[in-house]
Amino acid sequence: MKRTPTAEEREREAKKLRLLEELEDTWLPYLTPKDDEFYQQWQLKYPKLILREAASVPELLHKEVQQAFLTLHKHGCLFRDLVRIQGKDLLTPVSRILIGNPGCTYKYLNTRLFTVPWPVKGSDAKYNEAEIAAACQTFLKLNSYLQVETIQALEELAAKEKANIDAVPVCIGPDFPRVGMGSSFDGHDEIDMKNRAAYNVTLLNFMDPQKMPYLKEEPYFGMGKMAVSWHHDENLVDGSAVAVYSYSCEGPEEESEDDPQLEGRDPDIWHVGFKISWDIETPGLAIPLHQGDCYFMLDDLNATHQHCVLAGLPPRFSSTHRVAECSTGTLEYILQRCQVALQNVREEADNGEISLKSLESVVLKQGEEIHNEVEFEWLRQFWFQGSRYKKCTDWWCQPMSQLEEMWRKMEWLTSAVLREVRREGVPMEQKNEMLTSILASITTRQNLRREWHARCQSRIARTLPADQKPECRPYWEKGDPSMPLPFDLTEIVSELRGLLLETRP
Repeated sequence: MKRTPTAEEREREAKKLRLLEELEDTWLPYLTPKDDEFYQQWQLKYPKLILREAASVPELLHKEVQQAFLTLHKHGCLFRDLVRIQGKDLLTPVSRILIGNPGCTYKYLNTRLFTVPWPVKGSDAKYNEAEIAAACQTFLKLNSYLQVETIQALEELAAKEKANIDAVPVCIGPDFPRVGMGSSFDGHDEIDMKNRAAYNVTLLNFMDPQKMPYLKEEPYFGMGKMAVSWHHDENLVDGSAVAVYSYSCEGPEEESEDDPQLEGRDPDIWHVGFKISWDIETPGLAIPLHQGDCYFMLDDLNATHQHCVLAGLPPRFSSTHRVAECSTGTLEYILQRCQVALQNVREEADNGEISLKSLESVVLKQGEEIHNEVEFEWLRQFWFQGSRYKKCTDWWCQPMSQLEEMWRKMEWLTSAVLREVRREGVPMEQKNEMLTSILASITTRQNLRREWHARCQSRIARTLPADQKPECRPYWEKGDPSMPLPFDLTEIVSELRGLLLETRP
C-alpha cells in the first residue's frame, strides 16, 4: 500500500517544481573562495555560518577523531539507511551511525535511528570491541570540544549583533583573536547559549564517491555531484546549533589549490553548499572542506537556509553534532507512555486475558494511540533496520524486549475493549462512544501493518546483507494461540464499522 505524502512533503515538492520552472534552462549564480565577492557575500547573507579551519583545532584531537572514524568503518558499524521519501523506499548513498546519549533516538526521512551510547557518566554501556568503546569515547570528547567552540561562536555572533558591526570574520583560522563575553551578557544569555549547543547526539556519515557512480547532479546552481541533496536538518530543537567535523581521506599529500582556470567549484574537493531557502536572487555558496575543517550552523540558519554536501574524489567521513528534539524520542519517554496505557489493566489472568479498569472513551482512545506509538515508532522502526545495532553494543536488546512485552499486553488490552463493544446489553450511546474512540487507531494500525510488512518484503530490502535485512517484527500467523488478535485486522475493522453504523440514530 503506497503511503500518501504529507501536506508538508507535497508543499516542498511543489516549491521545488516551481523553482525549477522559473529557472528553465539557466543556472542560479553561486560563489566559491576564488570569487572576489565570496567573503563579502558570506558576511552579508550567511553571517550565522562559521568555518573553523583545521589548523585551529588541536592536532591530538584530529588524530584521535580520524582514527575513531577508521575504527568504526573497519568494524562495519556504519550502514546505509533504507529511508522513506514520498511513499518510496530509497537506500541512502551515505552510510551512517548515530552515537549519543544513552536511550536517545534521532528521526530523519521517516527513519528512527537509535544511539550507540557514548560513555557519559553513569552509562552502563558494554561494547563488542574495546576499539569501538574507545571510538565512542573519542566522539564524546569531540562533542565537548565542539560545544565549547559553538558557545564561543554564539558569543561572537551576539557581540557582533550588539555592536552592529560586520567586520567579524566568518572563516576563522588559528591566529584569529577570540572575542570574550565581557560584561554585556547576562546569566540568561549564557544559559541560552549552552542550551543551543547542548549536543546530545552525533550522526556520523561516510561515503566513497568512487563506489557511487549514480550520484545526483545539483539542480539549481550546477554545482556538480551531490552526496546529500538540499535539505534542512530535521528533528532539532528550535534555534539550536549544528556543528560538523569533516574528514576527507586525501592521503599524506596536501590537496592542490583550486585551479584558477576552473569555472565554479573544484569537483575533486568536497564542499558544503548553502542557499537561502527558495530564494533565486541571492547567490549560493560552495565552501571547500579540507581535512579536519569544522563548520557551525548557528541560531536559525538551519531553518532559514538549506545546505547540501557536494562530493569530491576521496572517501569522506563527517561527524554532525546536533541538539535532537527528544521530547518524544527517548527510551524513558516511551516506557512512561507504555505505563500510562497499562494503567487501565484491572486484572490479568494466567492465559493473558485482561479486565479493564475504565471504559471511558478518553482512556480507551489514549490506550490505542500509545499502542500504535510503541508498535510503529519504536518496535517496527528498530527491527526494520535488521540486527545492525548488535554490531557495536547490546545496549538496546533488553529495552526492546521490555517494550515488546508491554506492547503484547496492549494487544490483550485491545482484545478486552473489543469484548466490551461486542457485549450484549451495552447501551447504544456508550457503545457508540467506545467505538468512536478506538476505530481510527485500529484502522491506522491495520494500514501501517500492511505498509511495514510490504516494506520488509520489497525488492530493495531483499538486496541487503543478512545483518541489515529488515525484519517484520512483531509478526505472527493467523491462529497463533499466544496472541489474542490477528496480525491482519481487516475483518475487525470491517466489523467495528458495521457496529458503529448500528449505534447511530
